[in-house]
Amino acid sequence: MAASTCDVFSFCVGVAGRARVSVEVRFVSSAKGKGLFATQLIRKGETIFVERPLVAAQFLWNALYRYRACDHCLRALEKAEENAQRLTGKPGQVLPHPELCTVRKDLHQNCPHCQVMYCSAECRLAATEQYHQVLCPGPSQDDPLHPLNKLQEAWRSVHYPPETASIMLMARMVATVKQAKDKDRWIRLFSQFCNKTANEEEEIVHKLLGDKFKGQLELLRRLFTEALYEEAVSQWFTPDGFRSLFALVGTNGQGIGTSSLSQWVHACDALELKPQDREQLDIFIDQLYKDIEAATGEFLNCEGSGLFVLQSCCSNPHYLPLAIQATTVVCPMQRPPFQKTTSFCMSLLWRILSQERKFVSATWTAVSGSAAATAATRSSGRTICLSVPVPNAWQRLMNPM
Repeated sequence: MAASTCDVFSFCVGVAGRARVSVEVRFVSSAKGKGLFATQLIRKGETIFVERPLVAAQFLWNALYRYRACDHCLRALEKAEENAQRLTGKPGQVLPHPELCTVRKDLHQNCPHCQVMYCSAECRLAATEQYHQVLCPGPSQDDPLHPLNKLQEAWRSVHYPPETASIMLMARMVATVKQAKDKDRWIRLFSQFCNKTANEEEEIVHKLLGDKFKGQLELLRRLFTEALYEEAVSQWFTPDGFRSLFALVGTNGQGIGTSSLSQWVHACDALELKPQDREQLDIFIDQLYKDIEAATGEFLNCEGSGLFVLQSCCSNPHYLPLAIQATTVVCPMQRPPFQKTTSFCMSLLWRILSQERKFVSATWTAVSGSAAATAATRSSGRTICLSVPVPNAWQRLMNPM
C-alpha cells in the first residue's frame, strides 16, 4: 500500500519527475515503517533521484578545528591547495594543476550581521529565507554567554569526535518552523521521519551521549528551550519530546562530507596525460595522502549531517558510508536491473554529492557490486572516499584557532 507522500518528492532536483515515475513510498509495517519501491524497470547506471536535505548542519567539532564549509550546504570553502597545506601542516605545500580546483572564492559571501560564510549568494539567501534570521547571533557570534553558544558548548562537552550528529541540526529544524509562514507544512515534513518507541529512543540517546546522557540530556533540553522555544512545536521541548527529537536525528540523519582536495584529486584522475606524467602525478598524490595521514589522521573532510526525506524511506536505517564531494561510494546490489516492486535499501545505492548544484545533494544510482560496500579507490589503493572516521584520530589534529 502506498504511503502518504506529503511532499516527499518536493526536495528532489533535476530528475524529480523521473523519481515520481520510477519509485513510490509504501507503508511496510509498524516495525519497519515506510519503504521505497521501484514501480518500473530501472537499469544499472540510471540516476533514480537527486535530493537536497530539508536541513543540514556541520558537526561542531569539525567546524571548531577549522574545516571551513558553507554554513548552508557544507560545500568546502578552502582551495584544494589551502586544504592540503592545513592537513599536511606544510604552509609551502604546492599542488600541480591548480586550475582543477573548483572552489570559487570570488562567489563566497558572508552574513553581514554574524559573518558566517556561504559558498554563494544563493546559499546565503536560502539560509536567510529558511532559518538564519532566527539563528543569527549578530555581533554576539563569539560571546560565550549567547544562548546558542552556550548550547553548542554544552553539546561539545558531551558529544566528542568521531561525531555522528549535531545539536544544530535540531536547532535548524526548530528555526525553520519558527521562521516559516506555513509552519504546518514543515511540521508535516519533519513528521515523515521514522519514530521510535520509548526504549529505542533511550538507546539512541545513550549512544549519542554515552554515560553522561542521563545527567546532560536535561541540561541540553533546558539550554535548547532557552535559545529556541517555539509554541508551534512545543512538544519538542518537553522531556519526552526532546528525547524523541534526538532519536529522530540519530535514526534519520545522513552523513555529509565535502572536500576540495578530493575534488581536485578526482579531476586529476580524469586528466589525459602521457604515461610518464601520469606516473609522476600519481606518486605525488600518494605521497600527499601519506603526509596528511601522518599529520592529521584520516579526517580529511568538512563533515556534517542532514535530513533527506526520500532517503529516510529506505528500509535500512544505518549510517551511509561518508561520501566526499565528486567521488562515489560503490555499494552492492542483489540483482541488476531493479525489477518493478523492488524495495530499495540504503546499502544498495550510490550516494554522491552533486558538483553541478549550489547545495549539497545526494544522487542515487542503480549499481552492481560485491557482497559488501566498498569505498571507491584508485588502482594504487589510495582511498579517495572515506567511510566513518577512525576513532581517536582527532587527537592528532592541529589545535583550533
